[in-house]
Amino acid sequence: MIFGRVKPLDAILATAEKKALTRTLGPVQLTLLGVGAIIGTGIFVLTAEAAQKAGPGMMWAFVVAGLVCAVAALCYSEIASMVPVSGSAYTYTYAVMGELLAWMVGWALILEYAVAASAVSVGWSGYFVGLLNSWGIDFPHALATGPYAGGVVNLPALVIALLVTGLLMIGTTESARVNAVLVAIKVTALTGFIALTLPVMKGANFEPFMPNGWFGNGHGAGLGAIGAAASIFFAYVGFDAVSTAAEETKNPQRNVPIGLIGSLGICTIFYLLVAAGAIGTLGAQPVAGPNGEILAPGTTAFAAQCKAIAAVSTEPLVCSREALAHVLRSIGWERIGDLIGIAAFLALPSVILIMLFGQTRIFFVMARDGLLPEKLATIHPKWKTPHVVTMITGVAVAFFAAFLPVGQLADISNSGTLFAFFMVALAVLILRRTQPNRHRPFRTPFVWIVAPLAILGTVGLYLNLPFEAKMVLPIWGAMGLVVYFLYGYRKSYVGRGIIDVHETDIEAPPQPVPPLPEAHTPGYKDA
Repeated sequence: MIFGRVKPLDAILATAEKKALTRTLGPVQLTLLGVGAIIGTGIFVLTAEAAQKAGPGMMWAFVVAGLVCAVAALCYSEIASMVPVSGSAYTYTYAVMGELLAWMVGWALILEYAVAASAVSVGWSGYFVGLLNSWGIDFPHALATGPYAGGVVNLPALVIALLVTGLLMIGTTESARVNAVLVAIKVTALTGFIALTLPVMKGANFEPFMPNGWFGNGHGAGLGAIGAAASIFFAYVGFDAVSTAAEETKNPQRNVPIGLIGSLGICTIFYLLVAAGAIGTLGAQPVAGPNGEILAPGTTAFAAQCKAIAAVSTEPLVCSREALAHVLRSIGWERIGDLIGIAAFLALPSVILIMLFGQTRIFFVMARDGLLPEKLATIHPKWKTPHVVTMITGVAVAFFAAFLPVGQLADISNSGTLFAFFMVALAVLILRRTQPNRHRPFRTPFVWIVAPLAILGTVGLYLNLPFEAKMVLPIWGAMGLVVYFLYGYRKSYVGRGIIDVHETDIEAPPQPVPPLPEAHTPGYKDA
């Protein structure tokens, strides 16, 4: 009975207790940890996509996505504090709902992390090429974008993805100090952007505020404010850093909600101010096709229309591949725009590294659990890293980055993330019924309201993704089921009666480092 194959919670907890963490984080540190983990990437690379989907109404998208994250994060915190190994939704699902569903979550997370790394690589490429152009260096269009925008291959995205993979393979790690500096660069860049754009906002640029309504006015899934929220959800991923730090938080019952809601609140306000500055300065009305039809971002028709507009006037915000730098250059702050580009150039590769850490970690643990060939978890004798799985991941990431648009990649990544958070919210409710007396260092407040809201929110956003992004998850999931029944079902350690907890293995890829010098990742296995 595959649903009976559960990795016992007690075995996981026993392992975790051997590495009990000291509770050192207070509410302020936890909030800063969350802000550092969340802020930056999505707002740098997805502003134009959100504007094309919702126009100025993308401001509502940030609020909706932030609220869904808040309820999902409160559920995540309860399970993270109960199952305090530095695992993920995969580990939690294995302990609560069994191997088959854990496999599905792990398989979805592999997709999520890999495609997210590709999305950030494409975003980095946009700012890099924009910088070169600003400095008078003409980078060939054929090598700057994929076929969707009339190019051949996105070479900078391909190169940065392979470069970061190479660094990971030879054992590159992060330090909390470097991470803190990169967070400071991102926050400073965004603060500067807000300070320069808010004073020159024009109210007329906010009209009409919701050109595509809430749900795209019947023009297909993925449009309107909710469609934009399903995409912009990408800008909040990272809040689980706060949830997984629950086990080293003083008085978690009080401080975890403060840290979560505080960091999500600060980031949402930050994002709204950046969005208001961009919209008010340059306008954010969606680009329509020749017959007035709404064009989806990342399509050939959209790229052609953008090219036609740019040939006769200023490039609209929705068409820019480096939206924030483009806004500042358009209002005369050419060199400050370059500084925004440099901030993205410096900070985004570390995000790619974090995504790849997360991906190789899940891959590694699943291979050690026997669900994937254990050869994948082979450790290099000299570099001491799981080089095989890192190389496979990196090549896939580079391939996606070379040929797909950033918005489409973010949407595909979100489909995996939303599925994982949906499963975590479900797991919280199941555990409350099946094991009500188990010790919970943090209990989700109003769980019978919060968890159903998280379930409804994640399903709602998933249903408002574009059709292609929605279909990737079931197709990828079906491929996963074939792999599971051909291999994992027979080779599974739990299925063969071997109960091991590999999340804490000495060779396991480390958790991404939190952006605070004095904070540690769960298990003290810092990168």
